[in-house]
Amino acid sequence: MANNGRRSVKAKKGPTIGTGGHGRKALEGKGPTPKAEDRPYHKAHKARQLAERSAAKRGTGARSAGAAKSGPKGRATEEVVTGRNSVVEALRAGIPAKALHVAIRIEMDDRVKESLKLAAERGIPLLETGKPELDRMTDDAVHQGLVLQIPPYEYQDAYELAEETVEKWKKGHVGNAPLFVALDGITDPRNLGAIIRSVSAFSGHGVIVPERRSVGVTASAWKTSAGAAVRVPVARASNLNNALKQFKNMGIFVLGLDGDGDVSLPDLTLATEPVCIVVGSEGKGLSRLVRENCDQIVSIPIDSAMESLNASMAVGISLYEVSRQRAAG
Repeated sequence: MANNGRRSVKAKKGPTIGTGGHGRKALEGKGPTPKAEDRPYHKAHKARQLAERSAAKRGTGARSAGAAKSGPKGRATEEVVTGRNSVVEALRAGIPAKALHVAIRIEMDDRVKESLKLAAERGIPLLETGKPELDRMTDDAVHQGLVLQIPPYEYQDAYELAEETVEKWKKGHVGNAPLFVALDGITDPRNLGAIIRSVSAFSGHGVIVPERRSVGVTASAWKTSAGAAVRVPVARASNLNNALKQFKNMGIFVLGLDGDGDVSLPDLTLATEPVCIVVGSEGKGLSRLVRENCDQIVSIPIDSAMESLNASMAVGISLYEVSRQRAAG
């Protein structure tokens, strides 16, 4: 067939002039990959939904409880005791509990049986809980199917506690002169628990802790106090130095414990007066400002080979000496 001398031209592959940008949207990314728990088809999403429904049904979710605190990875967690040994020991010690969570189809042993028995005797709610929810509550810690929920401790105000105690003493409603222990930089809950126990043993009226950089009444502190935390109020001070100044204005003498003291403990002459004993952390001791706000710095005579005493031990020895002098006077 004739083509009149013309040659056929095949179309070239690839974009032609003027087509730039037509496929831009097709090349755009879809953003970062969603987290596993945010993908509806992923098992992590289903596990989260199950946990949320379970928590909403029981009303024990961290948000609904109102006692949540931020834990690792930004998740909300409550103060809990985990593991079979820890839970049964906490129940034996009488630690206040909000609920005992028991894993579905838990394998029973003596610790589980005793935990269930103690919780039932104390009227603590028993909640059968799935493993995903237990993992969430404990931030994936080893719980062995038992989780004891601890309610947040209700702190008194340091100034109000001191003022109330001084007024009762002046009116004769309190036999002994006001006696407090304040903690400066103590972060170990076991120290706090032991100090609470000593304050209870020697008829003290309360323990003062700062709001920041200080230990609070945790499950561990409750356990170490051996139930004394029920009898001895723990008060919080927004600023420890300001609280000590207020105590001094009320007529309470502030005594700091330090190895380099102005007076030796056996020579203390203020024991029968209203007193607040301040103890610092082991190693660092009292902070500079707290030291300046003390009426006296008291040292405990110890063997020169021993550099310092544990904070709770130093408080116990000091409280004994105060108690001894008050009984003798």
